[in-house]
Amino acid sequence: MSDNEQKPLYTEQATTAKPNDDTPIRVEALREAARIINGDRNKQYGGPEENFTNIAKIWSVIFQREFTTEDVAMAMIGMKLARFVSDYGFQPDTWIDIAGYAGCGYEVSKILHEK
Repeated sequence: MSDNEQKPLYTEQATTAKPNDDTPIRVEALREAARIINGDRNKQYGGPEENFTNIAKIWSVIFQREFTTEDVAMAMIGMKLARFVSDYGFQPDTWIDIAGYAGCGYEVSKILHEK
């Protein structure tokens, strides 16, 4: 890997490993979340720091108070929780999305607090 290439946040093994009978369902959910947040989302919207910064800037203007990337991650988790309470039955994407937002939130929070 050259100095100009960004090291992946998740290992290839974690995102492509095939679950076996011994793999807990919770691990499969986390692998799916890792696959999603480390795949096309980055290509479509940029990495979490770039995308959440853009969202924070827009929200800051709309709500006339400063939002951080960390606020965005927490709000997106809150949005998924609000949808969950609709009691529409089992919503597997809700759990996977929350895990994904938690991972992205961890990343942007770490970057925010290391500045």
